[in-house]
Amino acid sequence: MSNMAQTVLSFKLKATKEQLTANAGLALFGEFIRGQGFYRWIEATMPVPGSGRGYAASAYLSPLVLMLTGGGRSLEDVRMLKHDHALFTLLKTEPLPSTDALGDWLRRTGTGVGYAGLSRINGQVIAQRLRQCGVTQHTFDGDATQIVAEKRDAAFTYQGEQGYMPMVGHLAEAGVILHDEFREGNVAPATRNLEFIQASEEKLPKGHAIAHVRLDSAGYQSSIFNYCEATGKTFAIGGRLDAPTLQAIEAIPELAWKHYVDCSVAETLHSMNETTQAFRLIVVKYKRQVALFDDAPHYHVIASNRVESTDATLIWYRQRGEVSENGIKELKIGFGMERMPCGQFAANAAFFRIGVIAHNLFVLFKQSVLGGDWQKHKVVTVRWRLFHLPGKVVRHAGVLVLKVTDAFLALFRDIRQRSFEQSQVLSL
Repeated sequence: MSNMAQTVLSFKLKATKEQLTANAGLALFGEFIRGQGFYRWIEATMPVPGSGRGYAASAYLSPLVLMLTGGGRSLEDVRMLKHDHALFTLLKTEPLPSTDALGDWLRRTGTGVGYAGLSRINGQVIAQRLRQCGVTQHTFDGDATQIVAEKRDAAFTYQGEQGYMPMVGHLAEAGVILHDEFREGNVAPATRNLEFIQASEEKLPKGHAIAHVRLDSAGYQSSIFNYCEATGKTFAIGGRLDAPTLQAIEAIPELAWKHYVDCSVAETLHSMNETTQAFRLIVVKYKRQVALFDDAPHYHVIASNRVESTDATLIWYRQRGEVSENGIKELKIGFGMERMPCGQFAANAAFFRIGVIAHNLFVLFKQSVLGGDWQKHKVVTVRWRLFHLPGKVVRHAGVLVLKVTDAFLALFRDIRQRSFEQSQVLSL
């Protein structure tokens, strides 16, 4: 009887010492962020090692960004990159720290000056993106999101899960995350929303401002309404069905309702005890369908100071679903922020901010060097179609060569050319 292992298909396995990579396209991303100045930003903002034998911050931060962009989910996934010698030969990256060393660095970063340094690095990415899109008056979408994490120091959220409740602020036109605030799970989503908006605006480059604000009902606060009025911002914020709001709805005359197939819409003026000005209260009325024989209407209300039609404000407010809600899904599912790797709050706060940086670098990459058809794709699609293409690294006449299949050679060359042109513009 043959000693050869039985297999379903008749091919053999052999080891090779050739430099092969399953992440040839990820090398393009790594080359792009280097050309943008990513490593210079790290050197300029992050703390230096405590000893001559320690790793520089780039040795921790760059592999984490590459791992999250490539689809990794945990610190253990960095090991997969560590074995990809071909990729790091191309990127000329120093040896990777161990998983334990990465965890220790995250803890130090989350509790030290490095945490603010990560925010400044994100600011550099945002500045690059804003120079591209040419917008100076921005729409801000803020929202809290729950991260379930059964960690020893994680508190229980209002949804009854143990974890965290970070705030995330998006710039709608640019598609980037302007600011993040990692929070304990027991911090209510309505906590410090005004301070979060103000802190976010401080992150913008000179000459830029938040001109429009969209929030869910956690932002239904007189202090936010007054701040927007005082600083000339328009807003559309989800309302709460408290007693004064329900009274205002009841006072709307029947003739004021505009009826559609699935709902009715009307609006009235409303105010709160501490608001300096009255605001529009837009009311959407739905028929209940959950409970049988229940004809009581279901209301959704939006507070706004925008000067336009009711329909226009509704359409504009609902766009926050694409920007904020779907944007947070991309951050959590696309970049692995739906779970946290460490047992300490500070380490997870640093990891989450690195996820934000990876997200924004990907947006910058997609908008800078990929063609028009790529703009609609999430990171998972770009991974499948570009980042995870196979390649072989060889050295020819002293020069490194990345070999890819014929079908993708032109695409790779085009991306590299655009990356180079972008880097030259930045160096002027």
